Amino acid sequence: MPLKKYLLTGLLVWLPLAITIWVLLWLMGLLDGIFIGLLTALQAVSPEPVSRFWEQFKHIPGLGVVLVFGGLLLTGALVSNVAGRWWLNHWHRLLAKIPVFKSIYNSVKKVSDTLFSSNGNAFRTALLVQYPRAGCWTIAFQTGSPGGEVARHLGDDFVSVYVPTTPNPTSGFFLMLPRADVIELRMSVDEALTYVISMGSVAPTAAAVVASRR
Repeated sequence: MPLKKYLLTGLLVWLPLAITIWVLLWLMGLLDGIFIGLLTALQAVSPEPVSRFWEQFKHIPGLGVVLVFGGLLLTGALVSNVAGRWWLNHWHRLLAKIPVFKSIYNSVKKVSDTLFSSNGNAFRTALLVQYPRAGCWTIAFQTGSPGGEVARHLGDDFVSVYVPTTPNPTSGFFLMLPRADVIELRMSVDEALTYVISMGSVAPTAAAVVASRR
């Protein structure tokens, strides 16, 4: 029926925009909530005139997002020089001495350094692998190579890969496969993620694949 067709077409037009706006508003609300919590704590320990000064900042929407963004930029600028890196190394060593806390901190730091370092290879290559059995193929992402004791058992010709689930790619499976068993794809990581999230309904266009080859 034309009515049903028009409704579905309209839904497909507005749904991505609505979800994007919803996610951004949720993120802004989360950061504002954290910021308001910090202001409330400051008010509790501040004299009355100072407490009234902090109160006015609670009513500025989006200020938490602006402060987090500014804080990240300022931190990045400060640690980009020799003095900043020196202080950062001392900070890391101090946090690494705190019992229990150091285990969580060191683990998260190693993962974040691997994923976001400009020198790393994590999530920079899309792969085609056979999973969960031979003959079944899926999209995966190279996260590095096995190291330490694992590398001594497996040898050098292995790669570490992450196989995401769909439509939620934030969960998945970690595998170590022979390099000969994986096929490196020319599509970008963004295109591969779109392919996974859409459950294969949105494949990279031929133009995009040609452009990535260049």
